[in-house]
Amino acid sequence: MHLSKISAFFLCCTLTAAPVRLIFDTDMGNDVDDAVALAMIHALESRGEAKLLAVTVTKDNRWAAPFIDAMNTFYGRAEIPIGVVHNGKTPEDGNMIRLPAERRRPDGALVYPRHLTDGREAPEAVGLLRRILAREADGQVVIVQVGFSTNLARLLDSKPDGASPLSGRDLVKRKLRLLSIMGGAFPEGKPEYNIETDVPAARKLFAQWPTPIVASGYEIGNKILYPAASILEDYSYVEDHPLAEAYRDYMKMPYDRPMWDPTATLYAVRPDSFSLSAPGVITVDDKGRTRFTADANGRHRYFIATAEQNAAALRAIIELASRPPDRLGSNRP
Repeated sequence: MHLSKISAFFLCCTLTAAPVRLIFDTDMGNDVDDAVALAMIHALESRGEAKLLAVTVTKDNRWAAPFIDAMNTFYGRAEIPIGVVHNGKTPEDGNMIRLPAERRRPDGALVYPRHLTDGREAPEAVGLLRRILAREADGQVVIVQVGFSTNLARLLDSKPDGASPLSGRDLVKRKLRLLSIMGGAFPEGKPEYNIETDVPAARKLFAQWPTPIVASGYEIGNKILYPAASILEDYSYVEDHPLAEAYRDYMKMPYDRPMWDPTATLYAVRPDSFSLSAPGVITVDDKGRTRFTADANGRHRYFIATAEQNAAALRAIIELASRPPDRLGSNRP
């Protein structure tokens, strides 16, 4: 993507030299690409490209937050706050989160240490989002949403509180500079899982979110397959790795999994990874189908990728996700 071809409206999203200040909103446990995306964020922070402010969860299952806590602890960042959805979607257990989080050594110690024993111990997501945003500088936060729109739609509706005198929409408008979302299919396509799981929330998000939105559609990540060979080879620097274990627990190995969520994550920090459509407006129908309408004044764009960009994105995803934590003495730049 050439800067000369980007509208001035989106130029601010490409010229940030300081680490991108990220909030990661995920339905961790429904697909393993969420875990790949979280590992990438930790690597990007180690490289000085990003700062993870918080993780919020839209999967309403007790094991999602403990697994995220275990991953954050593995990467040496146990202090990152985690917020969970209440009365949310997809409460079903997922092997990729429960099995690693439960696993213990013969002496009873957790294989992957964590502080949360149950997601119900974590704070509610919207309150956490308000507290995090209120203390950030204006126009500096980027949210990566790779699950349902539940938390962010509720954030828009939130009222002034002890964290901020602003309404949710006004708080978002003041603090956010970009929302990078994995969802939909473009320019017009069949219902996509993240959208159709909570259609009312997705419709509200695209209709009312007051900052630029870039959307990575199903068609983008579906062409970027994470190779099982990487799981078998690139994570052997440690005997037990939560991402590699989650990948093995998600489906029978070996399999190559599409990387939907990592594309939205990669763009949020490295916006030259993909090209973008012209500006426009994304709408969601009652069946969860997305429609893009070009509009020079629109705040929405969707990803467009060449074969070369897809190949480069896959290399970046593998390199970042498999980077050892700094605590293990990684000497990678």
